[in-house]
Amino acid sequence: MNTIREFLSSTLGISPENQLKILMTLLVIIILWIIQLIILRFVWRNVKDVKMRYQWKRSLSVFIPAIGILLIGGVWLSVFSQFGAFLGLMAAGLAIALKDPLTNLAGWLFILFRKPFAVGDRVQIGEHAGDVIDIRLFQFTILEIGNWVEADQSTGRMIHLPNGKVFTESQANYSTGFEYIWNEIAVLVTFESNWPKTKSVLQEIVTNHAEHLSASAEKEIFEASKSYMIYYKNLNPIVYTKVKDSGVQLTMRYLCNPRKRRSSENEIWEEVLIQFEKHNDIDLAYPTTRFYKSGNPME
Repeated sequence: MNTIREFLSSTLGISPENQLKILMTLLVIIILWIIQLIILRFVWRNVKDVKMRYQWKRSLSVFIPAIGILLIGGVWLSVFSQFGAFLGLMAAGLAIALKDPLTNLAGWLFILFRKPFAVGDRVQIGEHAGDVIDIRLFQFTILEIGNWVEADQSTGRMIHLPNGKVFTESQANYSTGFEYIWNEIAVLVTFESNWPKTKSVLQEIVTNHAEHLSASAEKEIFEASKSYMIYYKNLNPIVYTKVKDSGVQLTMRYLCNPRKRRSSENEIWEEVLIQFEKHNDIDLAYPTTRFYKSGNPME
């Protein structure tokens, strides 16, 4: 052993101190390499999910080199001579290397204690909307609604979102605090239609379908107001009037359960079509073009 040290010192000019550092560097590399092999072998034997295997391998490929750099830095740089400083820099390095997992872990704690949503809630996180079906340490899963499917019905896709999204994306909760949403159905009738009569017919329809929700909504708003500044003056169904290019637009506005939005629209629209058939002075409008010739309007 002394012969090797003398050879390295006299021939290669490597001092005994640097020889020891080189030896320690090689030991760090070998030990970390063995640890990585052991972990990967354990994962390969016990985890059958290909995706999970890939995630383990990818995480280790980041984590192990980061540890190695910090340990080798502690061997070669005198700034690491003090153990406290070494631990501090090591922690900082780990925080940088594991930024996303740590952010997701903090997001999990935020979801757990602040409760912006829970399993079963219908939420929208950024551009993704759906029902929360699972919350885990690093990610939560929603069953997607909307997208190419109309009226907030399920697409059948599961979307896995990192927990860190709660810090970077806006969050809308359809369920917590106040479980109803306002929905609107616009009905366009021709200018020649008896629009006051039409408005009365639509008011009766929407009242029959949605007025029973107003009492329940009032109770929920009272409870929600204990935690949030929620205030509605009028919760009853109402019909608004507006003039459009192709006719008079009458918009029914009413409360509904988020999960029953499409079914409520279906029931109301069917009732509208049935009632309109009973009145000759009510006609649905559609885009038309009119021009005048010799003072007489023509379509």
